[in-house]
Amino acid sequence: MAVEIERKFLVISDGFKKEASTSYIIQQGFLNSHEDRTVRIRLKEDKGYLTIKGKSSIDGLSRFEWEKEITSKEAEALLELCEVSIIDKKRYEVIYGNHMFEVDEFYGANDGLIVAEIELQSKNETFKKPNWLGQEVTGDIKYYNSQLSKQPYKTWK
Repeated sequence: MAVEIERKFLVISDGFKKEASTSYIIQQGFLNSHEDRTVRIRLKEDKGYLTIKGKSSIDGLSRFEWEKEITSKEAEALLELCEVSIIDKKRYEVIYGNHMFEVDEFYGANDGLIVAEIELQSKNETFKKPNWLGQEVTGDIKYYNSQLSKQPYKTWK
């Protein structure tokens, strides 16, 4: 159990793809997407995960997170019980400076949206920004995956 500190940004070019050290497909859904807590099921390649996240801090930078690995069969079964729609995305891991950016390229109802997250040790930690990083959207709940499953990116326009 830990408090997660992260910042989230829109991505303005596909330059991150050349810099990625790895990438993989993720499917995820939400058993609960209440504003005070979310319960997420994730299937990442052949591994499953059950994650519980608490309410975000006022500035959107931090929140409680607990995660447990489960079997892919358990994850597949639990995805069947999830709310509304399942999120499909490809995650790229990009090491830039002393940090790793996780860049999610969304598909399906969220096609066209690309978001990068960086996890930090403290709220004031500095980091180098790659040239493909755009506007910061930390704390904007419409970019939370739990909200993207309810109000997909394609419906925003």
